[in-house]
Amino acid sequence: MNLLPLPAFSDNYIWLWHKHGMAVVVDPGDAEPVMQALNNLGLTLLTILITHHHADHVGGVDILRNATGAKVYGPALEEIPEPYIPLNDGDEFSLFDEKIIVMDVPGHTAGHIAFFIPNSSGQPILFCGDTLFSGGCGRLFEGTPAQMLNSLTRFSELPGDTQVCCAHEYTLSNLKFAKAVEPHNSKLIDYIAHCEKLRANNLPTLPSRIETEIQINPFMRTAIAEVQSSAKTFDPSAQDRAQVMAALRQWKNDFR
Repeated sequence: MNLLPLPAFSDNYIWLWHKHGMAVVVDPGDAEPVMQALNNLGLTLLTILITHHHADHVGGVDILRNATGAKVYGPALEEIPEPYIPLNDGDEFSLFDEKIIVMDVPGHTAGHIAFFIPNSSGQPILFCGDTLFSGGCGRLFEGTPAQMLNSLTRFSELPGDTQVCCAHEYTLSNLKFAKAVEPHNSKLIDYIAHCEKLRANNLPTLPSRIETEIQINPFMRTAIAEVQSSAKTFDPSAQDRAQVMAALRQWKNDFR
């Protein structure tokens, strides 16, 4: 199984998953890089997976579907370019003889979903859209802090070696914020050096891993004392984990 991040726009990744000449793409906001990859690699597009309705994730769907006849799967609770197969939490289907499990993960948008593949060539894969970024999470455009906390908690319960396929190269800016929250986190400091080296060589920082995010991502560490203390410095009213999540997200929104 081959997994490739296709750069799009200024910082998006469209994930291309292929095997034996057949391909799946996730969140194709732009059709052009997908068509180029299909032509260069000699692939036939079978399926398009959509995590949420934002234009930078669905903008290329119609062109790709018309050009290839690919089936489109997406969240039942959001408006996705028709026709598509609507999905809800716990739905399962197969691609390349691999089981795909649908997870409802609202927060960034109200009906956001993720796709979890438990065993792809021996290693799980998570296509998480804009719910989880390496070192961060999506802005709360439609959901609540409590929803985002629940969504990230669900991700934290996945196997630690799960490959985390986020939809944006936001890692270095996220890690700058993470270090402000947890300046003494040695795992975070090591990860920053690792990611800086990757970007210096024009390489993606993704996919990440669930076990890595649990160690370095403040939005997945709302139960950690130093994270809670930092959140309360920004917002003294932050008491429970949902309030800590809200404080962190608002702090990150304004962080430079």
